[in-house]
Amino acid sequence: MSAPSNPILGTLFHACGGLCASLCYTPQKKIRVWSWETYWLAQAAFCWLILPVVGALLTIPELNAVLTEAPKAAMLRSFGLGALYGIGGISFGVAIRYLGFALTYSIAVGLSSVLGTLLPPLVAGRLGATLTGQGGGWVISGVMIGAIGIGICGWSSWLKQGDLQGALVPTTFSARKGVPLCLLAGVLSAVFSFSLAAGQPVADVAAAHGAGHYQGNVIYLFSNTGAFMTSAFYCLWLGRRNRTLGEYTSGATPLAANWTLAALSGLLWYCQFFFYGLGHTRMGPYGFSSWALHMILLVAFSNVLGLVLYEWRGCRPRTLRVLAVALVVLVAAVLTIAYGNNLGSAAS
Repeated sequence: MSAPSNPILGTLFHACGGLCASLCYTPQKKIRVWSWETYWLAQAAFCWLILPVVGALLTIPELNAVLTEAPKAAMLRSFGLGALYGIGGISFGVAIRYLGFALTYSIAVGLSSVLGTLLPPLVAGRLGATLTGQGGGWVISGVMIGAIGIGICGWSSWLKQGDLQGALVPTTFSARKGVPLCLLAGVLSAVFSFSLAAGQPVADVAAAHGAGHYQGNVIYLFSNTGAFMTSAFYCLWLGRRNRTLGEYTSGATPLAANWTLAALSGLLWYCQFFFYGLGHTRMGPYGFSSWALHMILLVAFSNVLGLVLYEWRGCRPRTLRVLAVALVVLVAAVLTIAYGNNLGSAAS
């Protein structure tokens, strides 16, 4: 039995997921001594391997029966697409080092927002019919407004980098390295939306066994472990090449603090999609717009986080005004999408 829709509550859950997503990489700033590959594999083990298993065990009734009855092809497709997403996640994590939080989120997530929202229903041949329904125009308008808002965020971030030239800027900043990584991350991050859609038949079986709004947690057993596989392969290769694998147990590193920070990062990453699932099942007939809502809210919160972390300190008033306009546009996009979903749910 399908879970009842409630787009307003669903949007609030997406806001919780967006907040967790904007916070999940901040613990990386406090990691000491560990190399990037050591930290990345540690947090990936939590968010893409351990926590999806724990979450499914706690929220999916009769999990063994669900996995036995669910179509194996859906599991494999979700796993394979998740593996592609893992490459995007690596690119995203590296891009942060070169561009900072705000610019990385604006470019990568902006691209992912549009592609990950519109391509799955387009490929399935449902986009045209869906958007002619009640509220469909509002939903697509909200997606486009969100893309504009994300673009304005990127512009404000570009202005910020100009304002801070000669001031305190990250010594690792490099647009030449960071922008291509952002573009790759944006395209492959959108693939995660395909991975979730591919796993929906498994979630449908979980719903039939009483999983209700938690049904999406079973998909993460496949999408997330696919992402972990590619991340583990790359990080272990880097660790062997750089001779950093010993950092996991070396007494010369702050092991307790680093493992705690890696676990916290993984928990925040997993929580973004835990709340995503709770929001998605409540969005009604335009559930595909969940991806846009998640991405738009993520960008909004990440830019606010940049303010909190003093990434915008020293910027000109003009730059801050552009950022303020961007945030207003993003809020308008969220409200527009939520309104369209509410109309669609009422009509259905």
